[in-house]
Amino acid sequence: MNIKITHNWLLEYLETNASPEEIRDYLSLAGPSVESVVRFNSDWIYDIEVISNRVDYASIVGIAREAAAILPRFGKTAKLKLPKYLKQEIGSTKEKLTIVDEKNLCPLKLAVVMEVKIGESPNYIKERLESCGIRSLNNLIDVTNFVMIETGHPAHVFDFDRVKTGKIVIRKAKKGEKIVTLDGIEHILSSDETVFDDGSGRLIDLPGIMGLENSAVVESTKKIILWIESNDPSVIRKTTMNLGIRTLAASYNEKRPDINAAYDAFYRGIELYENIASGKIISQVYITEPKPALKKIIVTDYFLFEKIMGVKLPKEEVRGILNNLGFVVEEGSDNQLKVVVPSYRLFDISIPEDLVEEVARIYGYHQLPSNLPPAATVFQPEDFEKLFGIIFLIKQFLKHLGLTEMINYSMISKSMILEGKGIVEDHIKLANTISDEIEFMRISLKPSLHKNISENKGKRKSLRLFEIGKVYPRITGDLPNETYRLGIATNTDYFDLKGIIEALYKELGIYYQESDINILEDYNNEFYTEIDLRWLIDEYRPFPKYRPISPYAVIKLDKTFDLSDKLTFEKIKEKAFRSQLLKYMEVVGLFKNKLTVRFFYTSPFRNLTEEEALKELDF
Repeated sequence: MNIKITHNWLLEYLETNASPEEIRDYLSLAGPSVESVVRFNSDWIYDIEVISNRVDYASIVGIAREAAAILPRFGKTAKLKLPKYLKQEIGSTKEKLTIVDEKNLCPLKLAVVMEVKIGESPNYIKERLESCGIRSLNNLIDVTNFVMIETGHPAHVFDFDRVKTGKIVIRKAKKGEKIVTLDGIEHILSSDETVFDDGSGRLIDLPGIMGLENSAVVESTKKIILWIESNDPSVIRKTTMNLGIRTLAASYNEKRPDINAAYDAFYRGIELYENIASGKIISQVYITEPKPALKKIIVTDYFLFEKIMGVKLPKEEVRGILNNLGFVVEEGSDNQLKVVVPSYRLFDISIPEDLVEEVARIYGYHQLPSNLPPAATVFQPEDFEKLFGIIFLIKQFLKHLGLTEMINYSMISKSMILEGKGIVEDHIKLANTISDEIEFMRISLKPSLHKNISENKGKRKSLRLFEIGKVYPRITGDLPNETYRLGIATNTDYFDLKGIIEALYKELGIYYQESDINILEDYNNEFYTEIDLRWLIDEYRPFPKYRPISPYAVIKLDKTFDLSDKLTFEKIKEKAFRSQLLKYMEVVGLFKNKLTVRFFYTSPFRNLTEEEALKELDF
């Protein structure tokens, strides 16, 4: 959000000897970013960025307040000039206005009925509004825009006679109700919007956003209601998004403008109507206030400023900067200070570090020493390097085997659990989930990899995927057991996946048994395995066990086996390597179910006899 203001208008609230270019440069260094300043006739126009948490910038008063605190730091004189508006609290009883807000949808309500004369605004108002990018319409409407730019709080004006009943009822919209806004566009409401009606069910306003045609000021207007209210920012934001309406008033109201600025806008509006529209109050002045907010007090100490900024500032300078920004500083004991946050900073100043930031920006970030802040030494877990080293090794090896790495969320949906034949109750459900797709913490990588295969099998016939990620199985206590696992999935065949696992074990130097290879067939010809990374780390042998070359002769023996379901090559291999004398073995030939294997026996201590070797082969 950007606002435009003029230099001469700013000088009504700021007494300074700084030029427009200097104001631009110095404000941008320590406060709001002034994107440009351009000459306009005998005036200058500032284009200023307003960030979402600093709506107090979005006014003449707010910029003057910032300039008064910043400019003296650069050798310029600057003094804030805040006028005292005459509070009209008595009013008249000629006309009566009834306001009903049973659900307190607008906690603050300020209203008054005035007799006025409609016409053109004075040149200074027209020129200032048009310089700010707001089209001048007539004196009655221009006043509301003028006070919004000046004080930072939106205002609205109704034609009192077009309200008809003299009553304003604040309520929630009914689904399907229709309105026509000031721009002539019809909108159909849901039940989320806050609306005003005149007591007869006829809607007359979309508060905080835009007025309606049926209550707008027209050329025949003689009586008006000057109206200001506070709004729920979330309702304003949601309504503007749903209806596709963006107005300057909505941009202010969705950022929670200062409630005290509403009073200034109200009394300033009355003053302007009296001056430029022959305004006369003809009703009571209606003021409905919310419960008084508790003062926000932040307790801190001077050491925090030095610790974070790296500069030891005199206490008087810290207090002076905060006081110039509108904070009230009270000294405590032992270098403590209590800081009362002003009403226009209640929602962006919350912790002591926020106060340090305020002092630092006014002092000047460019003056802070460029030293790295002291950091606590955090020791990594002992097996940290080992863990990520083996993860890197596994990823590289599987990549060269032709597998594709998948990266999935650690949260999965209920449907993914059920598809994987899992039990929903075994999973931990997130308390603040933002979507049904990421509702449960996964306890296995299988559902995620199955989803990957399902989404990609139409693009490629053969899929070989893997993922290294965290799972969160339940354990006794509040928190789950967070562990890393390797999951591999294919839609090729069982032996393809088995070969991948065996090759990986060999690469990692892991001596394994058949029971260390667990393959599940699920989801119609999808094969899947999951391995605990902690087990891989424990079994990982980066360097093979050294076996010196035996100086003694090797005895070669061939043996033929009848293969069957009960006697497989793996079982032959397992039994053969139970011998400490077997160096290695190789397949010599295979005919039907006849497998011939050659065994190599030797001893590191002596020559073996053939009888000893045959005895080792007797299994």
